[in-house]
Amino acid sequence: MAKRPAKSPAPEADDPPAPIAAGPNVPELSVSELANALKRTVEDRFGHVRVRGEITNYRGPHSSGHVYFSLKDQNARLDAVIWKMTFLRLRVKPQEGLEVVATGKISTFPGKSSYQIVIETLEPAGAGALMALLDERRKRLAAEGLFDAERKKPLPFLPAVVGVVTSPTGAVIRDILHRLLDRFPRRVLVWPVRVQGETCAAEVAAAIEGFNALPPGGPIPRPDVLIVARGGGSLEDLFGFNEEIVVRAAAASAIPLVSAIGHETDTTLIDFAADLRAPTPTGAAEKCVPVRAELVEQTATLARRLASAERRLLDANRRHLLSLQRVLPAGTQLLLAPAQRADRAGERLRSALHRAIDGKRLALSRVSHVLARHSPQAELARASERLKGLHARLRQGLAARRSLAIREAESAHRRLDHAEQRLRSAFQRIIDEKRARAERLDQLRKTLGYEQVLARGFALVRDEGDALLRRSADVAPGARLTIQFADGKIGARAETGDAPPPPAPASKGRRPKGGSDGGQGSLF
Repeated sequence: MAKRPAKSPAPEADDPPAPIAAGPNVPELSVSELANALKRTVEDRFGHVRVRGEITNYRGPHSSGHVYFSLKDQNARLDAVIWKMTFLRLRVKPQEGLEVVATGKISTFPGKSSYQIVIETLEPAGAGALMALLDERRKRLAAEGLFDAERKKPLPFLPAVVGVVTSPTGAVIRDILHRLLDRFPRRVLVWPVRVQGETCAAEVAAAIEGFNALPPGGPIPRPDVLIVARGGGSLEDLFGFNEEIVVRAAAASAIPLVSAIGHETDTTLIDFAADLRAPTPTGAAEKCVPVRAELVEQTATLARRLASAERRLLDANRRHLLSLQRVLPAGTQLLLAPAQRADRAGERLRSALHRAIDGKRLALSRVSHVLARHSPQAELARASERLKGLHARLRQGLAARRSLAIREAESAHRRLDHAEQRLRSAFQRIIDEKRARAERLDQLRKTLGYEQVLARGFALVRDEGDALLRRSADVAPGARLTIQFADGKIGARAETGDAPPPPAPASKGRRPKGGSDGGQGSLF
């Protein structure tokens, strides 16, 4: 029997592991192959796990829609990722510092040589964390004014249509219909939704917005009041009614909304945003409609009281009328004095009428006498005489005016002829004076012009640009010059030479011969 090999001594805890000799038979792996092998090993070993930790480094969804953050406890940290479609379905959204229980699978990310958890569901770690999340959300929405009492709308006294947002298969809708039927039958529209689960919040918010979108007087009647109802349940079961999308839809509802979520002790955030909170779904139905039997009885009581009040009022008025009848005198006695006053007024009226007729008759006779003196024929004859006299005066005036105009025209014509003669003579004098002055100026120009100087033997020297040269220093050797004499111009070229002797002093007022300012260089 072969002996078993002796066991080697166990290595110390601080000793490094013995290196493994890489033999020639060990296959070579690329980095990608090794990373993929590790990825498969980790995913096979850790399929689905539940990890509890605190969310850290959360900055909201990435531009791609995915969410990246970390889970940590007091000793370790784990990278986490939530894909876009999973994030949209999550009931509880990640928040910085929130302790959660994440369910998912462990995977690796070869690009960073790290491992991470791909989260599929997320829930707060315990009721305490969930309550803290709800309290933070409640304070934030209250700060926006969604729970203010000024936003609350009163419920209608007797709605024609009641809209109910609840599950169509639960006992809640039967309780509401039964209570409405007992109290006051009304038309009920039910918008079926899920009252728990991942899609609960989105369906409830869409139902509230859908009821508000119905047009008044449309084919589907628009409810006058809404009831959002659900039976009792745990905090997690009722969490859909704590979602922000449901609270905002309830606060924005133009239709008065009654919340009836859970039992009387259950409280959700939609209760704060609703216009009225009912302890139970049955209580919500009771708050929406009155009791028909009570209204009928109250109406009958009011009708009996109104009839009794009418009888009492008629009896009182009848007694008052009898008392007034006994105080008032008889009707014939009341009419005697007014009849006597009417007779006297009739007599005064007849006498006044006769006096008025006599006065009008006298005034008419005076007017007829005046009209006789001013008959139309007499007035026409007098007017004809006046017209004839005016016609004669007009003819005389026109004749005198015509003769005066003729005389004035002849006088104006004579003045115009005289003025024309004076103007012609003055114009001729001015022309003569201007011509004589021009001749004097031309003579002065000829006397003072340089042509007279050239005639005395002087000459003008110009360069190629026709600029006047005054000094010999301005003339460059070899420059082309133009010399102007009294009888014409000639061309010349400048040459270097000795400077000429200084000119002799000239008498005052006489310029030196050969130039205006100094001597010239040799020109030829």
